[in-house]
Amino acid sequence: MSGRRVLALYALLVGCFAAVVCRLYWLCSHADYAARAAAQSVVTLALPARRGNFYDCEGHLLTGFGTKWTALCVPGGGNYTRLFSCTDAAGQALLYQKRNAVSPFLLTVDRDVSPLGISCWPVAVRYAAAPLAVQLIGYVDGDGRGAAGLEAAFDAALSGTGEGDTLTCLVNAQGRLRSEPEQTHADSGAVGVQLTLSRPVQRAAEAVAGRMMTTGCIVVLDAANAEVRACVSVPGYDPADPAASLNAADSPMLNRAFQSYAVGSVFKPVLAAAALEAGETGLVYTCPGWCEVDGQVFRCAGGIPHGEVDLAAALEKSCNGYFIRLGQALGAERVRALAERVGFGQAAELTDRFRTAAGILPTAEALTSSGAYANFCFGQGELLATPVQVAGMLNALVTGTWRMPLFLRNTLDEATGEPLETLAHRRAEPVISEQTAQTLRGLLAGVVANGTGREAALPETTAAGKTGTAQTGQFRAGEELKNSWFAGVFPAEQPRYTIVVLQDAQTEPAHSSAAVFAALAEMLENLAR
Repeated sequence: MSGRRVLALYALLVGCFAAVVCRLYWLCSHADYAARAAAQSVVTLALPARRGNFYDCEGHLLTGFGTKWTALCVPGGGNYTRLFSCTDAAGQALLYQKRNAVSPFLLTVDRDVSPLGISCWPVAVRYAAAPLAVQLIGYVDGDGRGAAGLEAAFDAALSGTGEGDTLTCLVNAQGRLRSEPEQTHADSGAVGVQLTLSRPVQRAAEAVAGRMMTTGCIVVLDAANAEVRACVSVPGYDPADPAASLNAADSPMLNRAFQSYAVGSVFKPVLAAAALEAGETGLVYTCPGWCEVDGQVFRCAGGIPHGEVDLAAALEKSCNGYFIRLGQALGAERVRALAERVGFGQAAELTDRFRTAAGILPTAEALTSSGAYANFCFGQGELLATPVQVAGMLNALVTGTWRMPLFLRNTLDEATGEPLETLAHRRAEPVISEQTAQTLRGLLAGVVANGTGREAALPETTAAGKTGTAQTGQFRAGEELKNSWFAGVFPAEQPRYTIVVLQDAQTEPAHSSAAVFAALAEMLENLAR
């Protein structure tokens, strides 16, 4: 090759090199390219946003009292093998999917992995392994927003802005950290919600229901103010995995305490109270096991004759015929008016989006039918009520004052525990005299001591209440399904708790509702010591 050609080739190489240098200088000085390069070296990750919790009447947590952790995973460093045993199946799948990742990511783990040299942050577990009041509280969806129950009703307050802390990670070309991640704090402004539930009372009711009931519910009121201390519905479901129960038998997603049912004989205390108020207590009736009204025959349970009964004996034996005759003496207007005053036909509104069923209180016009009114007098026919309504009714009759059962107190500043906004306003209306309430408590104590409610008797204190078995008109294998009720209070002389137990749509429950009441009342007595 001639010297001239070598020189030309050398000049060409020098020119190309100069062009590359100029191009590199131009790229380095160009602002847009500089910004893009910086962005490729910065990874921003969002930590889970804080969500407000539910609290009981004493300020104890009902949600969020467990802890899990969010770990920062970076490429390399053996994170895959170190973290595999610290996370669940979903986390393990994520680790496998990102085993060749070139940027950091977050992983939920079940323990503090900082001793392994991995950065991590605590996160509250929303629901306990044995969750409380699941049908009342509800659950959140996959994005952490309220999807059912109070979680949905108060989602705006519990979520706030939805903002959470962020992590800014400076990384190299392999995605590894160039420095410790920088955490930027942000508060969503989420607040807590305080309920009237009592965590110990709710736990006790859940335990009794789980041991003694297959389907049904329990409602416990503080007799002094009608605040709901426990609201249990069985069967339950896992709020951390609600999809598993969507098509399950026995409707575990249903809050039975909020649904309407035929009430049966737990309605009879309304007629007894109306009679005491009106001074119509002298009726004595000879029961042949049935009662005829305008050609229609209404039978007592099993058609068993009760013989000669007065008001006390009629309550103890739950004589349908007696209460039909008592209702006729009182008149439909008086009985219906008292039923309305103690809450029948009225929904308990927790929020404008969340309330109980209203049930059905027959109209005055409907009760002009002698047959319809006869059914009404012993809690059958069109009359439907929720367990919450039945609890409110009995509480009103044994205290003399009707109060709407309350579930909510206020929102809370979770940092200080200070109340923010009142969520429910107490309503109190005298419905019967104190003398009537006292007399009725004595009559209902006789039901437990001598009548159909014997299984509700307590070993160390007194109880008062009324049993009820309501026909549903539904059949299984040729046998009619019935609603088995017990509505009671204890102690009988000065009630501390009002408890309603319903076992719905069953032929013969394993344990009577009166026995369920007794088991729970005994546990509550022990808690009080």
